[in-house]
Amino acid sequence: MSTKVQDLIFGGFPLLRYEPTEMRVRVRDGELLVADTVRAMLVWEPRRIVPSYAVPVADLRAGLTASSLPSIPAPDRILDPGTPFAAHSCPGEAVDLVVGRTRFAGAGFRPEDTELASYLVLDFRAFEEWYGEDDRLFAHPRDPYHRVDVRPSSRTVRIEADGVLLAESNHPVLVFETSLPTRYYVPLDDVVAELTPSERTSECAYKGRASYFSTAGYRDLAWTYPAPLDGATPLAGLVAFLDDKLDVFIDGEPRRALSAPAAGLFNDRFGLKHDA
Repeated sequence: MSTKVQDLIFGGFPLLRYEPTEMRVRVRDGELLVADTVRAMLVWEPRRIVPSYAVPVADLRAGLTASSLPSIPAPDRILDPGTPFAAHSCPGEAVDLVVGRTRFAGAGFRPEDTELASYLVLDFRAFEEWYGEDDRLFAHPRDPYHRVDVRPSSRTVRIEADGVLLAESNHPVLVFETSLPTRYYVPLDDVVAELTPSERTSECAYKGRASYFSTAGYRDLAWTYPAPLDGATPLAGLVAFLDDKLDVFIDGEPRRALSAPAAGLFNDRFGLKHDA
């Protein structure tokens, strides 16, 4: 009897999970070196989509004290990258890190787990700079089981909003990302809609920093990666649309209905709450 791989992956989401890595991981905040290790682990708390780095306490350049922040109960849903680090979903102890005169409140967590007893999980957003070997890391640690495939295509992609053409291209670039809908990136010259730069930006661990555009009646509807990371360089200068609620036609045919996002599938499967 066959099994869908996605089902196997989701089956482990309610568990505390970890994966060792041989990558050298360094954590800095300005001139302060917080950690430098070749014994890091990737750790996923229960229901977390993306991992955090855990480092051996012996490889920290910081003192540890009980957390000065109040605890935050983890929401009864999938914990996406927007969920605060302090919303822990397993038993453990939150701690502050002290480096010199600088205190990083609640930036560490010790899960109650024998395999992780000598490790401290770190809040990626609490520190200014993370490096994997000598490469700067963005947004969050990369998941070794998450793929982002960027592929040029000769298919014709047409994107409409309520019958109004936004963009049409016969040389798009398609992004196939684990557990996410396919995204269609098109050259700016193939965009018909008038785009106005917005103030919103976001970071992706795999693609880099995105800038957003709005158009008449739609705020932050499109985005671009001006300087994408290695592995996503073909996206430079191209534009993608948040097309989940738009009409997308591939070679003249309506795109198949989008499958539920990973978060929705997981929440439905385990009876957890999720937004519409």
